[in-house]
Amino acid sequence: MPSAFPLEILTTDQMARADRLTIESGVPAMSLMESAAVAIARATSQILQRTSGRRVLVLCGPGNNGGDGFVAARLLRAQRYKVRVASLTPLDQLRGDAAQAAAAWPCPVTSALECSFDGIDLVIDALFGTGLARDLDSNASALVRRLNRWRRESGQNVVAVDIPSGVDGTTGAVRGAAVEADATVTFFRVKTGHLLLPGRLHCGALTCTHIGIRPSALDSLAVETFVNMPQLWRAALPLPRVEGHKYSRGHALVVSGGASFTGAARLSAAAALRAGAGLVTLASPIEALAVNASALTSVMVRPADGAKGLAKVLSDERKNAVAIGPGLGVSEESCAQVETALAPQAYRRAAVLDADALSSFAGDPERLWRATRAAPGPVVMTPHAGEFARLFAACESDCGCRSKLDKAREAARASGAVVLFKGADTVVAAPDGRASILPYATPWLATAGSGDVLTGVIAGLLAQRMDGFLAASCAAWMHARAAEIFGPGLIADDIIAALPQVWRELCAAQQK
Repeated sequence: MPSAFPLEILTTDQMARADRLTIESGVPAMSLMESAAVAIARATSQILQRTSGRRVLVLCGPGNNGGDGFVAARLLRAQRYKVRVASLTPLDQLRGDAAQAAAAWPCPVTSALECSFDGIDLVIDALFGTGLARDLDSNASALVRRLNRWRRESGQNVVAVDIPSGVDGTTGAVRGAAVEADATVTFFRVKTGHLLLPGRLHCGALTCTHIGIRPSALDSLAVETFVNMPQLWRAALPLPRVEGHKYSRGHALVVSGGASFTGAARLSAAAALRAGAGLVTLASPIEALAVNASALTSVMVRPADGAKGLAKVLSDERKNAVAIGPGLGVSEESCAQVETALAPQAYRRAAVLDADALSSFAGDPERLWRATRAAPGPVVMTPHAGEFARLFAACESDCGCRSKLDKAREAARASGAVVLFKGADTVVAAPDGRASILPYATPWLATAGSGDVLTGVIAGLLAQRMDGFLAASCAAWMHARAAEIFGPGLIADDIIAALPQVWRELCAAQQK
């Protein structure tokens, strides 16, 4: 699990505004640059002490990112490191704070395009920051590729200032070429490009440090994107109460597919119980009743053939959350069952739609949106990339410049549902604009059934009446943390088995 970051995630425009508001409030821009350089020098020194290195090359770009590099070089030289500086831009073309920082560097500056990496123990990448809004030109791209080749061949480290050069700070996209860093030092708040793929893969160990930007600057930024960590949803986490009972903890219903596809729904049902639902019932086609009943103990099983059978089971208003899709099958009958699960009721009933509950509507997504918008409670949809492309074709038919975050937000607005867009950079987006990005994920999660477990965890939290956006964000984190705890050799059942340890960690933190 990575180090905790501040909760808010900023776009590059929001970060620029925070900078400007702080400077307008009386904080000198050079003071911010000096503080940033202290953090860069500290991170660099820590790596060099670990690797017994002494020789540093600082690559500086044309803007304030390059200015940070010049100041960091001066600080490292004062600590007796052997520092060379190479600039992408001739010094007489630098302006503002970057020019002032360069003027304070007491040694010669070479051309970054012609610099040599021979004998260097660490490179600081201060070429371009999060404000990069275009693809790197051919010269800068060639330099970045040469740096990456040196890093791979030498095994030495690269520290990126703010963000690896070439990574788009808002979308996480690679703008032609991008530095492969071992560590990245950013300032005030992380940016969306740090956490979205492929940008996150270029950052290495990400550190966010305070440099004097006023926290009050956040008040005018209308921040709606957050790091998906416990501080986002911990206050809403449903914990058992002494006076509670199983019905007060909610009753989740999981809909099973036919006899050949029952395992997915059983995984969801077991996960819903581990997530804290007081009761869980599996609605099973009669043909699958025996196999489901024989494989379950804590989960109840009820017969439910098709939409009519499901409607009968759902007539019990105590069943306040339904999970449908895993192993359901892609068919018109599945569409009818989903519409039944989402049918307006006099009482609140939440729903989670996954897998076949989504793919069944690929030919007519607007039909699903009509149902999700009319649902009597929060609806969470959990598409992976393929399902998202089939269901939200309009969101995918862009020129490619928008980020996964933008697409998830648009899908949430179109459907009126919370959209959990799965992947190593899982994004959760709500119709009201709130969004979260999971800052880490273990590759061991790439196994059959892991998504079915996630569906069940969400259903279990929704059954306990947790807000839909917070429930989906919490479930994504718990799911990833459980997989991280188990580690190598993980199968879907192991995620469920590790959930009690996740709960123990969360409860222990709650009590501090």
